[in-house]
Amino acid sequence: MRATGSEESASELMVVRERLKNWLVRDALPLWAEAGYDAASGHFAESLELGTAEPSSAPARPRVPPRQIYSFVEGARLGWPGDAARIAARGLGAFHGRFLQKDGSLRPPAADGSRPFDLYDQAFALFAYASIAGAVASLREIAVEEARRLRDLLMETLGHPDGGFEEDVPRRLPLRANPNMHLFEAALAWERLSGSPRWGDMASGIAELAMSRFIDPDLGVLREYFEGDWSPAAGDAGHRVDPGHLFEWCWLLTIWGRRTGRDDALAAAARLYSAGLQHGICPDRGVVMLEIGDDLRPRDPVARLWSQTEWLKASLVMMEEARKAGDVPREREAAASAIAAARVIETYLDVEPRGLWRDRLAPDGRFIDEPAPASSLYHLVCAIAELDQVCG
Repeated sequence: MRATGSEESASELMVVRERLKNWLVRDALPLWAEAGYDAASGHFAESLELGTAEPSSAPARPRVPPRQIYSFVEGARLGWPGDAARIAARGLGAFHGRFLQKDGSLRPPAADGSRPFDLYDQAFALFAYASIAGAVASLREIAVEEARRLRDLLMETLGHPDGGFEEDVPRRLPLRANPNMHLFEAALAWERLSGSPRWGDMASGIAELAMSRFIDPDLGVLREYFEGDWSPAAGDAGHRVDPGHLFEWCWLLTIWGRRTGRDDALAAAARLYSAGLQHGICPDRGVVMLEIGDDLRPRDPVARLWSQTEWLKASLVMMEEARKAGDVPREREAAASAIAAARVIETYLDVEPRGLWRDRLAPDGRFIDEPAPASSLYHLVCAIAELDQVCG
């Protein structure tokens, strides 16, 4: 690992990197490939019970298969020796069989014949297609074609004139930042993979929207819900701020800003990071809270696992940015923050059987007893991959 301005911090990050990678490769992926995946049907469990690792009875959601496919494909790159390509192939077939519509969108079947649409699910389908296209040669053609088809459908039917995407046709309010964030992530993945200007334009449109409308210019925080003109939503929804998303947007805007040479994006990312650290971390428990308000006061102090992984990712890119600038004190602070985030994550992973996790830490400092959600694996893999890249 390159020097981080503090040999002690560098050493600790290397140690935690090895612990988390070993946990992922030796414990988590083998367990989820066995207990959380049905090789006969290609279906993924929504969650696994703590203690037994038995699949729960939670209904299947379209967002889970693509997140699991990404996790196994990326996990193989990180050293997992399992057959990720086979899981991706079987999982993609089952995913399409259950959710794929004639227009290329993904929707859950419903008993009454309606098929509710969620922009968030489309984002993760695009993200999984990118993972498959980049790593599974036998599936590349279908992944590229389905991604193009879905992207064009979204841009033609849901593209907002001021940037980003609508929720549905006819219009459904409020509009949300979160699905646009994951469409941004998917577009960045495809742009890196293909170099296509269509993907680049999609990413740029969402980045510009985030900087002009999502991020409050005075507070430096990012709101979640909006009216049809991208002004803050009326009522309570328009005041909600998710600290985990401050860190996640920080990470994504840093990636985009580096690629495009946009210093304003890097500055916005740094400001989101600062706001997340200052207002989003509980001073008593040292964890990222689920929600604050635009008055910067806590609203939902429950701390979910995924928010901690985004704290880690953001701290790592901020550490790299400080290193590039030669700002040693800021680099040391970001490294210390990354170590703190990684240590918090490990407390969520301290369960039996190894490879599962706790999802929610209550305000009283006790974990809530509930199944481990499969959707968290994507966040963990993303964070471990970022840690591996920075420490490589």
